[in-house]
Amino acid sequence: MLATSILAAADGGSTFQLLVPATYDLIWGSVAFAIVALIIYKLAWPTFVNMLDERGRKIEDGLKAAEIARAEIAAQQADLEEQIRDAQREANEIRDVANENAKSILEEARVKAKAEADQIIEAAGVRIAADADAARRTLRTDVGSLATELASRIVGESLTDSELAKRVTDRFLDELEVSLAPSHQEV
Repeated sequence: MLATSILAAADGGSTFQLLVPATYDLIWGSVAFAIVALIIYKLAWPTFVNMLDERGRKIEDGLKAAEIARAEIAAQQADLEEQIRDAQREANEIRDVANENAKSILEEARVKAKAEADQIIEAAGVRIAADADAARRTLRTDVGSLATELASRIVGESLTDSELAKRVTDRFLDELEVSLAPSHQEV
């Protein structure tokens, strides 16, 4: 039909017939459109409106839930921040207590080390005094025998009298101590 209309127009027909449909087509098309519009309005439109209303309610409910969740998150975040501050305060207190404990332990160790050092120094002093005493006795004995032998060689006679040898040795050592005493005082 379109092909015929195009041919008729090409043959010299009016172009107005191509653009405007026939009257019966307009009437039947309008009636069909009204029926379809009425069916859509009666059947599909309420379903569409209900679907839109339900979607709107879901969106509103979702927004309310999001706002509630946002408020809960803000409250939880504030609570967490408070817990963090409390934990930091507690950590600072623990650190302060640990520092005080460390200071007291350090001071206690220092006092104990000083006491041990004093004991070691005292024991060393006693040992040095004992060693010096032993060295003096050994030296006195060795020097006494050497002095007796030397005196025997100088005199040319043997000193067999032990009392005499002891007196000679004691006198020699006393003189030796007297002669060495000024040099010890200078040092």
